Amino acid sequence: MRLDKFLATTLGITRKEAGRLLNNKMIEVNGDVVKSISLKITDDCDVEFNGKKLTLQGPQYFMLNKPEGFVCSHVDDHNPTVFVLFDEVSPEKMHVAGRLDGDTTGLTLLTDDGQWSHRVTSPRHVCEKVYHVELADPVPEETIQTFLEGVQLRGEKDITRPAKLEILGEREAILTITEGKYHQVKRMFAAVGNRVVGLHREQVGAVVLDENLKPGEYRRLTDEEIASFLKK
Repeated sequence: MRLDKFLATTLGITRKEAGRLLNNKMIEVNGDVVKSISLKITDDCDVEFNGKKLTLQGPQYFMLNKPEGFVCSHVDDHNPTVFVLFDEVSPEKMHVAGRLDGDTTGLTLLTDDGQWSHRVTSPRHVCEKVYHVELADPVPEETIQTFLEGVQLRGEKDITRPAKLEILGEREAILTITEGKYHQVKRMFAAVGNRVVGLHREQVGAVVLDENLKPGEYRRLTDEEIASFLKK
């Protein structure tokens, strides 16, 4: 790997900024100050910035308890993004595997591994998502069968895949879906004449939101959690 790319990757900076560090004699390779951006870095090279050794990290995986009002994009003119909640990674490297709306809370998965996130979100890989739903109106028992058979969403060609609905109270339910259509949960309830007033994602696949995470807090996924999306 070229030295400028190595610095950009390990420090979370641009290659132009990496060139400035080199010009300012702030980078050492194997004990020698270097200025060449095209120097090839191999596994046995010892690279230091201001006396701190730099190493390439492998892919990173996190779960976040997303608070209300945060969006899952990198840039938004009106709302804060979930990436400002992270203080130990370079946000520009990360992306959300399965976005949530700004007013939806709960389990959000973030990674810099594109192939892994594809396993989480691709329709070809059936991945269950579990939501706690609060509704404006009471939920009739027949909605359970309606969702199991699939509903027609406005603007969609096909009906939804079978979904499992568990009614917890008059206006409270747990919904499990295996798709990720735009605003799907809200649109499913709208299709049966109801309105979602609160939505919280509790689970994606085998990964359950850590109950110890307060809104806005995150942790790294365990090896078992990461591997759970690669088993199918």
